[in-house]
Amino acid sequence: MTRKKVRLALIPSDSTRKATYKKRKKGLLKKVDELTVLCGIEACAVLKSPYDIQPEIWPSISKAQRVVSQFRNMPEIDQSKKMMNQESFIGQRITKALEKLKKQRKDNREKEITEVMYQSLSGRELSGLTMMDLNDLGWLIDQNVRAMERRIELLTNSASSSSAATVPEDSTYPPLPPLPPLPPPGLPTAAQDLVLRNESALQMAQAPQQPQVLEYGLFVVLFCLSSFES
Repeated sequence: MTRKKVRLALIPSDSTRKATYKKRKKGLLKKVDELTVLCGIEACAVLKSPYDIQPEIWPSISKAQRVVSQFRNMPEIDQSKKMMNQESFIGQRITKALEKLKKQRKDNREKEITEVMYQSLSGRELSGLTMMDLNDLGWLIDQNVRAMERRIELLTNSASSSSAATVPEDSTYPPLPPLPPLPPPGLPTAAQDLVLRNESALQMAQAPQQPQVLEYGLFVVLFCLSSFES
């Protein structure tokens, strides 16, 4: 569950204000203690409230006096360099809030003009726009066109560099199979086909791991030739 944002204003109820003071005072002193331990610095805190008779000093009066003495021995310029009161603190917060508001308005305006650009691409007329809207729309279109041109140039350079890559010299391709020899002239067409098939069988049967194919091919060729001679 997210923590509710606290409104920076005086708490009207006295009992609630007193309970908040005690709770916040404890948390503040704890943070100061952690800051001195983690960062190795000297710090002190003096709290004066209508709920306590004497002001509360942390960590002790002697250590607080030493820190204050070191601060007073510094030059006046260094003393006031990062000094801040309630007025300057609130003014700093207002300035940051105004900068954040300005940035948010700019983002909202850009999203609004982007929506108008997409609607105009779908066929909507631009008759209801003011001159400021048209100027912002033109600026946004120019920004998108420049972004697309940069993208196209990047892709073109990438394609050119990839196409200029050379093929390695040791790359080899498998050889094409040899063409079958022509049959002897004078044989009939059916005999030519038969001889071509058996010549291919002879070439395939030349491997030593298939001797049975070689014997079968030789038998078929001899049988065919003897049948034609007879």
